Amino acid sequence: LYNHFPSKDALIAAYLERRFVSARPSDKPPAEQILGTFDSLERRFASKDFRGCPFVNAVAEIGVEDPSVRKIAVEFKESRRLWFRDLHMQMGVANAEALATQLTLLVDGSIAQDLVRDDPAMARAAKEAATVLLRNAGVKVGDGAAKKLRPKPAV
Repeated sequence: LYNHFPSKDALIAAYLERRFVSARPSDKPPAEQILGTFDSLERRFASKDFRGCPFVNAVAEIGVEDPSVRKIAVEFKESRRLWFRDLHMQMGVANAEALATQLTLLVDGSIAQDLVRDDPAMARAAKEAATVLLRNAGVKVGDGAAKKLRPKPAV
């Protein structure tokens, strides 16, 4: 490996760059996409080879020693937060930035809880909390319907 990478840190940075995949576009309503994140997490948690977030793991391992690893991890986490924010903006949520940060914390918290407890239900609990946050922001959630609760503008 060291014929291709000058150091362990460079190898890890290259690995993270390959793992950095943008969220796929979807035709599903924004709230369904958001809540689907937690369904996806639950499936990943149930996998025998799940070891947590590679970006967090890399920062914990060498982030202080190599700022490029921390930079990649921050860019990845921020891209996910912005994905949430953009979906909130599509629904007309008033404080899309704050809600995006809160949902990102739920994602990361559920990952940490699953690692400690080895319990995929942590994603389900996070999804329930996300549902409450979305409803509190005025988003109608449930029965496959997910839309912002606000009157339609007059035409």
